[in-house]
Amino acid sequence: MKLRKFTGTLLLSMALPIFSFAQDWHIGAFAGISNYSGDLVQQKVDMRYTRPALGLLVRKDINPYLTLRAGFTWGIATGADSTNASDALKARNLSFKSNIFEGSLIAEVNFLDLDEKGFTPYVFIGVGGFGFDPTAKDISGNRVRLRPLGTEGQGLPQYPQRQPYDLFAFSFPMGAGFKAMLNDNWTLGFEIGLRPTTTDYLDDVSTNYVDQNTLLAYRGQKAVDMAFRGDELTGKQTPGVYPSDGSQRGSAKHKDWYAFSGITITYRLGGGSGGWGKVKATRCPVRL
Repeated sequence: MKLRKFTGTLLLSMALPIFSFAQDWHIGAFAGISNYSGDLVQQKVDMRYTRPALGLLVRKDINPYLTLRAGFTWGIATGADSTNASDALKARNLSFKSNIFEGSLIAEVNFLDLDEKGFTPYVFIGVGGFGFDPTAKDISGNRVRLRPLGTEGQGLPQYPQRQPYDLFAFSFPMGAGFKAMLNDNWTLGFEIGLRPTTTDYLDDVSTNYVDQNTLLAYRGQKAVDMAFRGDELTGKQTPGVYPSDGSQRGSAKHKDWYAFSGITITYRLGGGSGGWGKVKATRCPVRL
């Protein structure tokens, strides 16, 4: 009996640090919206192109005021010239859509002790890597991948300074949010997060048009068709002709951005002592 009691006590003492350590970890999910900012929208964020976003996340509490978070998030970036106010942009008539798959590591700075107050506003900043692949529908409604077409002469010997862009780039998540404890296990939050990136080709638009005949000879008619869509305009808008070599197509002055905003819900591993906003029982006791 003594041996069994000793063994049980030993196992319990070994498990307590693990149990305590687990309470610093949270797993959860993100659900919200994605937005895009780049060459195909005039506003910083055009809410007409809001699309869904979903993700998974893991949080680690370093101390009451600092939390590290790793996450994987999917969203959609999309935009079109057809809804711009500028006649020049409407005449260009470009559009795109791309899935975004982001992995990120983020530091959250909490203004309050969440365990004591039960809620806290926070700001966050971090680094991420994301994959993308811009596409657009052709005149027949078929979705076409744009990068292989080299719509701005990427990879052509006549334009040696323009190389095919990578379909992986870095982003720098930053933003603010608010989170509150539903109970010792569950925490609900809301945040708005911007993502400046290292690419200007999220939308396949960045610099100038290249010579139409050169693009046709090396990449085919589909590349010409997708590089300039102004000849497809109908109705009140007058169809245009393919611009001359070197004419402005986009602007490389600023890189593209995207945004993820929405709700987070996380579950504390290891559970708690019960009650909203109470200090966890596994923390070291206060010595009097």
